[in-house]
Amino acid sequence: MKLERRLQQPWWLSVAVPVGSLAFAFAVIAVVLQATGHDALETFRDLVDAGFTGNGAMSATLISATPILFTGLAAAVAFRMQLFNIGAEGQLYLGAVGASWIALQLGDRDATATGLYVVAMCVAAAVLGALWGLIPGVLRAFARTNEIITSLMLNYVAGLLMTYLIFDSASYWRDTSTLQARSFPQGKPMPEDSFWPTLGSSVVVPLGFLVGIGVAVAVWVLYSRMRFGFEVAVIADSPRAARYAGMRTRRKILSVMALSGAIAGIGGASQIGDFTHTLDGSPTGLQAAAFGYTGIVVAALARYNPFAVCLVAVLIGGLQNAGFFLQGVDFPSGLVGVMQGIILFCALGGELLLRYRLRLTRSRSGATVAEAPS
Repeated sequence: MKLERRLQQPWWLSVAVPVGSLAFAFAVIAVVLQATGHDALETFRDLVDAGFTGNGAMSATLISATPILFTGLAAAVAFRMQLFNIGAEGQLYLGAVGASWIALQLGDRDATATGLYVVAMCVAAAVLGALWGLIPGVLRAFARTNEIITSLMLNYVAGLLMTYLIFDSASYWRDTSTLQARSFPQGKPMPEDSFWPTLGSSVVVPLGFLVGIGVAVAVWVLYSRMRFGFEVAVIADSPRAARYAGMRTRRKILSVMALSGAIAGIGGASQIGDFTHTLDGSPTGLQAAAFGYTGIVVAALARYNPFAVCLVAVLIGGLQNAGFFLQGVDFPSGLVGVMQGIILFCALGGELLLRYRLRLTRSRSGATVAEAPS
């Protein structure tokens, strides 16, 4: 028995393996639930109801899915070139800083200026996120520094910077208009005209979620229908062949890391415009949500496909909401994390089956190799 790489993947395998992995994951989860004294069928029923089919459940799921949609796309964009950008968390923070700054600069205008706010906030967030993503990109391109370490460490720098802006300085982002605000640090409230609108009535869809879907379409076109995506695929598969063909590897590293950071930054703009309406520098606020790290899970489960990232983000968002609903004395919060981890590991195991296959070889008994004469 030996493991060998597949030269070609049948089209049906890319569908059967993920579905089978998910089915196997839920079978394992059922065993875990039964072992911990919980009825598996009832838990699954409550999970689906709390995350997707219940009253207002889908609206809450889309709210949870919006930020991890952006960070999942950011991770997928970089991972497709074998660049492991772990810094979407910090890039999202910088995007929130940039979006809140431009919203405060524009101030109160009128209700018809909402489109201006959305565009300006997305541009400012994308620029800051891209600049933050370029730091590990430059170090990787010119100093051959491992981008995993640098992008991960920059997450903590970004978190401390955001905390400094609100708690440790009288910065432009901090509200100092009242005695209470000066005593209990908080960010300035955004102008009401900068609040992003929502769509739908029975199911409320945040505008940021629709922007994320638009970004997913743009990423698909860029990677599947343009020269940029072809060169990224060649560099990821064989950097030596790419250099021989005259492709500028360093330029692509910088471009991909900047694109990844820009997408994560737009996720920060969505957080400000859709939900918080203020820059929350508290370690228990935006930093505690860990959207960037969840996005890595989403990208891995989606196999770096931008459209699959949209679906997986909704699935993970539903699981998170269901986890909040299921938490109680007899259902610890850690059990929800165990369920998510089982799904991830099963998906990674399915990825192994997609790339490799087991081959059984039969050894011929009694066969001997004649020794050559000296």
